[in-house]
Amino acid sequence: MKKILAIGTLFFLLTGFCLVYAQDDINKYPSCFYCGMDRAKFAHSRMHLDYDDGSALGTCSLRCAAVDMALFIDKAPTGLQVADYNTKKLIDAEKAYWVIGGDKMGVMTKRAKWAFENKKDAEGFISAHGGNLASFEEAIEASYADMHKDNKMIREKRKKMREKKMKKE
Repeated sequence: MKKILAIGTLFFLLTGFCLVYAQDDINKYPSCFYCGMDRAKFAHSRMHLDYDDGSALGTCSLRCAAVDMALFIDKAPTGLQVADYNTKKLIDAEKAYWVIGGDKMGVMTKRAKWAFENKKDAEGFISAHGGNLASFEEAIEASYADMHKDNKMIREKRKKMREKKMKKE
């Protein structure tokens, strides 16, 4: 009984440590540098980027990570992490199973790009919501291809929000 209690206690301590550690990127980068979105609220789509010059960045989504990689083309990424859609745990973006499209609106994009640690979870999402299984390369290419339409969509939404705010005042 003592052995089971000790193992259970150790499990809960390690689980708690992992949850705190996983959220460390949110504490360090609480909002997205590019759009200002709350990274805790969008923990299921957030990314963390490490670069060869020692700099790092937290974004709300693949779209904002793609903006950063396009702007700073001379900095090579040394680590790209993305949240698993289901668990919100950061995983290696290049090893993730990506789903492009489907009926769920993406974060900062019309055509969603979601990451999953397990292929089974990605396929389950596709069964429930549609979309196509993809690699990281395909997801980042789709992000760049969608950039103009997404920027236009974001501008229009923000304009409507400003107009709505002005009417209230």
